[in-house]
Amino acid sequence: MSLVLVFGRDDPARVRFAISPVWETMAALRVLLEPQRRRYHLPWLEAVRPDLEQLDLWPLLVLSPQTGWTPDFLSPAPAGPGTNIADQLRQVRETAPEQVAREVKRSLTQRSGDAAPEAAWRLLDDPTATRAMLADLLERCWQLLIAPHWPRLRDLLQADMLYRTQMLGDYGLERVLGELHPRARWTGNTLTIEVPSTERHQLAGTGLLLMPSVFAWPGLTAIIDPPAQPAFVYPARGIAELWQPAPTLHSEALGRLLGRTRAALLESLAEPASTHVLARRHELAPSTVSEHMAALHDARLITRRRHRHTVLYQQTSLGTELAAGGQQLS
Repeated sequence: MSLVLVFGRDDPARVRFAISPVWETMAALRVLLEPQRRRYHLPWLEAVRPDLEQLDLWPLLVLSPQTGWTPDFLSPAPAGPGTNIADQLRQVRETAPEQVAREVKRSLTQRSGDAAPEAAWRLLDDPTATRAMLADLLERCWQLLIAPHWPRLRDLLQADMLYRTQMLGDYGLERVLGELHPRARWTGNTLTIEVPSTERHQLAGTGLLLMPSVFAWPGLTAIIDPPAQPAFVYPARGIAELWQPAPTLHSEALGRLLGRTRAALLESLAEPASTHVLARRHELAPSTVSEHMAALHDARLITRRRHRHTVLYQQTSLGTELAAGGQQLS
């Protein structure tokens, strides 16, 4: 079974990437419900566990069935690259009450397994009050569960987008769409996504929003129902080492050659990153990172280029060979 997104003439020109803070907040709650998602996020779970006791999460959790439909208004599409959590929460609070009622009812009805609890149906009594309550709870979840970790999460999401936009420049949109995920394939004018249902949807000039997600793994999500902007959410690259990069025997050998800090920095530059991103990732002072970047650049192990107001560093082919332990030469 699959969802087929059909591209019209104008849709490729309207494909864009975005990061959604409110989507990550909703997706993080799913980690609490689905053990298979916890594999990479145990350090985060341990860090936020005390805060979970301060939150009455049932209204959001009941609207996030493991198999079913979650209201789109709870995770509105980012309008552009500057969209932040305040912008998105404002969008939630401005949702028409009729849409709130329609989507809450669909979520409570369209689910597999256990039926929605009786108390959940009271969310339909006053859609305006429900909207305000859910938005306030989302904001509280953001503040306690996501905001303290957002710089690290945002760094990973931005690294994914930079990787794919570089691929776009090098190889074109066909390559980008074809390599988003093993369960998504590009077939000329359609993006076919393996999902539990079968449906064919014409984008019809709306374009497609591509959103990497930290907490989506191992799932994929497609948003296609009006009035939402059609979107495809996929797991971001690199989540395996999001919370605690795993040392290897080669890491130790590289550390003896370059020094442990410099080796760790080189290994983490398989994808572009800035001085401040590297400083957060490795818990170093930006000035210390800058010194190491200068040395690695002088040794021709990394490149540097400007992106907007930031200088990004990345491994050269020589740096990649060295970081990979010579595997690139085989």
